[in-house]
Amino acid sequence: MKTFNRKILKEKRKILRNNPTQVEAFLWGYLRNSRCEGRKFRRQSSIKNYIVDFYCPEEKLVIELDGDFHFDAKAMKDDEKELRKLKRKE
Repeated sequence: MKTFNRKILKEKRKILRNNPTQVEAFLWGYLRNSRCEGRKFRRQSSIKNYIVDFYCPEEKLVIELDGDFHFDAKAMKDDEKELRKLKRKE
């Protein structure tokens, strides 16, 4: 099973990249073109079945910017479950 940027999620990643939140657009201004100490970041990259906001392969660093939809009980539980799965990848 392919771990990164699975084809099945390609269209969803494209939609998310083309419709960033204000905060994502702001942060991308600092991360794009290796502006963060020469580190390359990818935006709306998928790891397994999850799409993360930003990913730095060199550092194995994920940045997730949570919006309002992450703050209800079900979403918080789902986020916790996703985080545990992503940590197992290390």
